Amino acid sequence: MTEEKYNILITSYLESEYVAEIEAVDQLINVVYRPDLIPPPRYIADHNGSPLFKRSEEQEKEWQSLLERADILFDFDHTHRFDLPELIPNVRWIQFTSSGVGAFVHNAEYDKRLPNTVFTTASGIHAQPLAEFVMMCILMFTNKLWRIQKYQEKKKWERFTGTDLEDSTLTLVGVGRVGRKIAQFAKTFGMKVIGVDIEADNMNVNELPVDELYHVNDLLEVLPKTQFLVLIAPHTPQTENMIGKDQLQALPKDAVVINVGRGSLIVEDELIKALENGHLAGAGLDVFAKEPLHKNSPLWDMPNVLISPHSGSTSDKENRRITDLFIENIKRFLSKDVLLNVLDTKKMY
Repeated sequence: MTEEKYNILITSYLESEYVAEIEAVDQLINVVYRPDLIPPPRYIADHNGSPLFKRSEEQEKEWQSLLERADILFDFDHTHRFDLPELIPNVRWIQFTSSGVGAFVHNAEYDKRLPNTVFTTASGIHAQPLAEFVMMCILMFTNKLWRIQKYQEKKKWERFTGTDLEDSTLTLVGVGRVGRKIAQFAKTFGMKVIGVDIEADNMNVNELPVDELYHVNDLLEVLPKTQFLVLIAPHTPQTENMIGKDQLQALPKDAVVINVGRGSLIVEDELIKALENGHLAGAGLDVFAKEPLHKNSPLWDMPNVLISPHSGSTSDKENRRITDLFIENIKRFLSKDVLLNVLDTKKMY
């Protein structure tokens, strides 16, 4: 009796050595990778690819034929973001290369249009680079990097006093895998870490690298004792605009806000006001309400704001980690075991 084979279609750029590793996993899979039919990357681990890419009519016909025959997708097809469900009638599982896809899946109704398809995310893949990015932002403020750079440009030698992180308080909104990595790093600097999470009632504080744990409903209780507010929560109806005027005003004067979660977590206009009136010492922002950040945004010209173009999570090691996750999930899929990082489409994470 011949065992069923599964067609895996890789829909975003992946290095040839990683494709070969996927092909070698099992004889029951047939891996299709056509880099000539997908947008070329603009940088390492670029899964969207160049927006200028366009297939010829013949290429598009061939691509849609590959989609129609696919059983598994490595990444979802960015060139068919909204009509993809109708083009992949046989797909049983999509492995996303991003973590925060819950809102997109919900808004595009992938869960309803693909009721028999399992979605898995890249949760945890970006923990190391994001945690390093957060600590970089924190250290920039405590060591007054902008002053150092300004004086260096002027060739001005004038000593000053900064501060250190020991006994300062970091409040972490989102205690998932990325949040826990950030907390671990912060603890090595002697910081006190307060965790805030939508799932706090189902967590054990003694099993987490945090000193205190609160539900998001108790956020206002925590903010007054926060020097550094770090946001790494997913975008859900409960977290959207969770940091507004009241929350920003509840922070101590000269607190710092760092957002590596989603731009929708903060009411951006209120953040701008809190920075302009001097209530906040500054902000480190990797994500924004609308991306790219509009050139007219006042944030660009604020000397105490670091703007990163949603690149805090991007590492040249990303595709290595995603490939390892995908291979593990292929093995689980073939053995009919539970996949890692299955998206809960109701919770949206």
